Amino acid sequence: MTDQTDMIETTAEYAENAALPQLHEVHTDPCHKSPSPENYQATLQSPQSGKSPARWAYERLILYIQNFEEQLDSNQQVAMGFTGGDAGVIRIEGMGYFDPDILTFYGTDGDGTKTQLIQHVGQLNVMLRALPVALETETPTRIGFELAKDLGRKTDATG
Repeated sequence: MTDQTDMIETTAEYAENAALPQLHEVHTDPCHKSPSPENYQATLQSPQSGKSPARWAYERLILYIQNFEEQLDSNQQVAMGFTGGDAGVIRIEGMGYFDPDILTFYGTDGDGTKTQLIQHVGQLNVMLRALPVALETETPTRIGFELAKDLGRKTDATG
């Protein structure tokens, strides 16, 4: 008989684990790299209480963008496609949230036009796409890294 005492959670541990973000994905491509809970920033591992829906969506989008960028080659950068309207695709140059329920995306469209999309979290439906690096730049922009770096600063400064 095996010792199962290490599998028993206290009520407090159970409640804390239930409040932490959960992620599960299955892919047909064995080489596909899914976001890993071990790679979450400390702020993503904190309980949901105290975070607005906008902040939760923002933090999780950062995780997905970073994971997507890790799979791109040096001739590609991340862009977002949006459904429900003519927003089309924009190269992501910035992203933010406005509590309690608004996300905003900054970038340029395929014609190089400066673009900002403001979206309610209840309407959020984003498709990440790999676009060729813009001709005016030699290296791809990695917005996921910048977003995560900023998120780390906010965590250190505000807790």
